[in-house]
Amino acid sequence: MLQKKVCVLGSFGVGKTSLVRRYVESIFSDAYLTTVGVKIDKKTLTVGAETVTIILWDIAGEDEITPIRTSYLRGAAGYFLVVDGTRAETLEVARSIHTRVALEIGPIPFVLLLNKADMQESWDISDQPASALENGAAAILRTSAKTGEGVEEAFQKLAQRIVP
Repeated sequence: MLQKKVCVLGSFGVGKTSLVRRYVESIFSDAYLTTVGVKIDKKTLTVGAETVTIILWDIAGEDEITPIRTSYLRGAAGYFLVVDGTRAETLEVARSIHTRVALEIGPIPFVLLLNKADMQESWDISDQPASALENGAAAILRTSAKTGEGVEEAFQKLAQRIVP
């Protein structure tokens, strides 16, 4: 059985932990808990004829004061870049993270998640600016940790790109 490390990256409060919890445990909570450092979960799935365990590194969010620790990225086979659709500034943070990941560990597969699709009427971004990050992305998907929309699809898309 294969094991692959996948990082979950983005600004503070974009829903990284909620997406992981929705995927791994099929639950959602409105309670906001800040991730300190990194939280590691895992889930086994099937990609084609291959069984793979995805080791999910939910890395604390980034802001102007606290950048992500690039040492957490070492050994990653791929990553999720999470943007909060209701906060345009989180797209700029995602662009910055994407650039640093490419410099630190090279071009690896990633999926850009436009999260909080359940709050579409409050969105502050469109798909258009997000497409600027499309270069190298396995996909750009709208997700909602609250409803589960797009979550399973997102993990499957990335898994298909990182499993030989």
